[in-house]
Amino acid sequence: MNVLVLNSGSSTLKFQLIATDPERVRQNQDERLCRGLIEGIGGESIVTVHTSFHPRQVFTAPLSNIRAALEYLVRWIASPESGIFQSGAAGKIDAVGHRVVHGGELFSESTVITDEVLKDIEECIQLAPLHNSKNLEGIRAARHVLDPDLLQVAVFDTSFHGSMPEQAYLYALPYYLYQRHRIRRFGFHGTSHRFVAERYAALRQQAAEQTNVITLHLGNGCSAAAIRRGRSVDTSMGMTPLEGLVMGTRSGDIDPALVTLIAARESLSLHEVEALLNNQSGLLGISGLTNDMRALLAELKDHDNRRVRLAIDIFCYRAKKYIGAFLACMGGADAVVFTGGIGENSPEIRARICAGMEWAGLRLDQNSNQRAIGLECRVSTDDSSLHAFVIPTDEELLIARDTVNCALRGKDRGHRTDTEEVDEGIARR
Repeated sequence: MNVLVLNSGSSTLKFQLIATDPERVRQNQDERLCRGLIEGIGGESIVTVHTSFHPRQVFTAPLSNIRAALEYLVRWIASPESGIFQSGAAGKIDAVGHRVVHGGELFSESTVITDEVLKDIEECIQLAPLHNSKNLEGIRAARHVLDPDLLQVAVFDTSFHGSMPEQAYLYALPYYLYQRHRIRRFGFHGTSHRFVAERYAALRQQAAEQTNVITLHLGNGCSAAAIRRGRSVDTSMGMTPLEGLVMGTRSGDIDPALVTLIAARESLSLHEVEALLNNQSGLLGISGLTNDMRALLAELKDHDNRRVRLAIDIFCYRAKKYIGAFLACMGGADAVVFTGGIGENSPEIRARICAGMEWAGLRLDQNSNQRAIGLECRVSTDDSSLHAFVIPTDEELLIARDTVNCALRGKDRGHRTDTEEVDEGIARR
């Protein structure tokens, strides 16, 4: 199947076209036919595409909205100029997989999109107003531009963490706040955590039920997940992506009383304090320079800047702290898995996080760690009882694979009605 994977943003449309099926998955030979980004939607947009024939092409076009952007993309994919379907791939898009940020408590797995599912995603807008509304816009655009009967699937950032027990996801607040408003921890980056956990299991040639790992997604956004028997039992992000690890511009964990204190001392509104915590904190806020870890490491090497060193130290300390907490809650783990832009490409950050973890049985192999830049490999010593792995994430590939799985489940059900599909758990409420 040729699956078009879409991630709709406020003025962007990220996309990939991936050929996959169960046999390709078993052999880890899914084929990426094209990938790219449309940005500046609403004006003169920039379209950047990559294929096996053309490593990078850039076009411009006046695209007024997501629908216009998708129409442009679909025409380009089908055109002789793209060369995609002249390469031997079947000449059509067979299904669409959408990244949807928030599924709330309604969705604990990837879901075939029906009219009822659309209404349920709308209900979750209040939990992620900036993201879910744009994700819905992408879904509706695909329904308009492509065959309305074409299979479309929603894959939720939050669904992997739907297996967390109550003691992990509830805050110690008056219980009626959860009952009335569903104030609880949901977690994010679920597609990334799930992908690398499944890839770890494949590398170790073991079943998901045997997989006990701590995954660290470290990029501009950062989160950790405790995965026991292949299921998420805890994660660092909370009701919003602000909680947990130190990130590029997000503070991560803070004393909640600081919100009103900062508001009073700095004469800020609560909205302005929230913006400060999300956009002016983290690595950027501490260093005063940048949220780019590569630039911070270079600055530390060249000038030994004290605040830069402090930003990096706090970043790594918080990650180590969560590893220790999750090891205690899980009763131990088999591996720590690094992924995300920093996790995959920064041997120095991995070394700093793993330093002093010998008590837990983790000993880093310095040579393997230095070589592991964007590569899939083990970076711990042979005699470690707690191993460390680097596994590049591929959220788009997971979305494509989930879309195929949903299609196969639909065939197994004999193309039942939307209501019957919901009753059987395709969309869990």
